[in-house]
Amino acid sequence: MSVKQDHGRFKDIVKGKIKENFKKYITQGEMIGKREKEYVKIPVPQIEIPRFKYGPKDSGGVGQGDGQPGEAVDGKGQGDQKAGDKPGEHELEVDVTFDELADILGEQLGLPNIQPRGFKETPTEKYKVKGMAPVGPDSLRHFKASYKEALKRSIMSNTYDPDDPVIVPIRKDYRYRSVRKMPSPESNAVVIYMMDVSGSMGGEQKEIVRLESFWINTWLKKHYKGLQTRFIIHDAAAREVDEQTFFSTSESGGTLISSAYNLCKQIIDEEYPVSEWNIYPFHFSDGDNWSTDDTRYCMEILKKHILPKSNMFGYGQVESKYGSGQFYKDLEKEFPEDEIMTLSQIANRDAIIQSIKDFLGKGK
Repeated sequence: MSVKQDHGRFKDIVKGKIKENFKKYITQGEMIGKREKEYVKIPVPQIEIPRFKYGPKDSGGVGQGDGQPGEAVDGKGQGDQKAGDKPGEHELEVDVTFDELADILGEQLGLPNIQPRGFKETPTEKYKVKGMAPVGPDSLRHFKASYKEALKRSIMSNTYDPDDPVIVPIRKDYRYRSVRKMPSPESNAVVIYMMDVSGSMGGEQKEIVRLESFWINTWLKKHYKGLQTRFIIHDAAAREVDEQTFFSTSESGGTLISSAYNLCKQIIDEEYPVSEWNIYPFHFSDGDNWSTDDTRYCMEILKKHILPKSNMFGYGQVESKYGSGQFYKDLEKEFPEDEIMTLSQIANRDAIIQSIKDFLGKGK
């Protein structure tokens, strides 16, 4: 078996181990801190590769040694350690690309592929081989095409000898691959995460949001090579922050959800024209808002400014003993059958899997 086949078989084994422990990877954050640009390090149970071990020569073999035919084999060992009751802890870190991780996520959750809106494809230039040219760099010289030119020249000049068919290309016979710039459409997307960081959203609630956003991003990266991510935190006021601040900030003030929605609207209007971008806003909260007046204002912003420009708007309500959960009910009442608005209730870490299916199951 070739090295390439061995490597492919090993990757299949790793993927199988990830699938076996998929729920653990979804609900635990150990691998999120081990991200690189193109891949993530995942701890998997130690994979033991079986192999033959040969003993010394002339040491006997199968059926040799003391004993009589039919005598039972004594299976007692000579060790002085007592038998344990727990498995050994053996783990191996393997590199898995985000595309491979997304494929596993889609397979395990039965997610449909996302269909980007056609008019949001931006042209990018890529190089493509298009035909042959008589000039070019040596690295692009095409041997077969050059040989054909030399053969044609030899035949046309009556120098070709079938009994001694030696063909030597000269400079004018050389042919080179012609590389041209070709416009290639590529879909871009932005994910705008918004989160309530008021006192009622504790550390466990933020960790649930952190885990869920990682898997949402993993799936979207599979479909959009130009994915960007923005982060907004809010209590009674909203501000844009980096990813680390997003998941570590705690405030003690009230909650004014419209502040986040207004900032989201501003970012979209100023930086992400709907003709060029696929837009995915997500808002996570425990469902409290300052007043019914502000809730009505939120609905107005969503209807007029955010939903018409979004591929999908996701609201995830993370259960908290301090939160009322009222905002979920308000959205459910205001947008009962809206195709863009997607609602999800997240009671605990075990509910993350279903919440991801709620958000990504529509294929938008």
